[in-house]
Amino acid sequence: MWTCPQCQRQFKNTNQDHYCVQKPETIEQYIALQAEQIQPRLREVYAAIKTVLPEAAERIAWQMPTFWQRKNLIHFAAFQNHIGLYPGGEATAVFAEKLSGYKTSKGAIQLPHNRPLPIALIQEIAVWCGEHNNRG
Repeated sequence: MWTCPQCQRQFKNTNQDHYCVQKPETIEQYIALQAEQIQPRLREVYAAIKTVLPEAAERIAWQMPTFWQRKNLIHFAAFQNHIGLYPGGEATAVFAEKLSGYKTSKGAIQLPHNRPLPIALIQEIAVWCGEHNNRG
């Protein structure tokens, strides 16, 4: 067990990511709280989604940057070895063929830090989420 020296919480993993000092209220704050080497990649994902979902509200939901329009459209989050993209289970099924080179689970996509970000694919998924989730 690892104990955070700031909040004294115990975690299974050493240096477990958590918010013990400050919880972000905006996507920019979230990015600023992440490891410096990951911040440029997070900004790329943020800009890619923001470009194609300009009308969506930005918020932190489930402790992740979220684009929202009547409901959560898409989330992303930083992890030690990847950026998680969370468009939902239906989106990962629809884009399964294009995501074949990435680790996925129902509703989640792992974008490893050791590979270039698939910006066009992220945008395509975000557009799909915006169109699909705003029906009816």
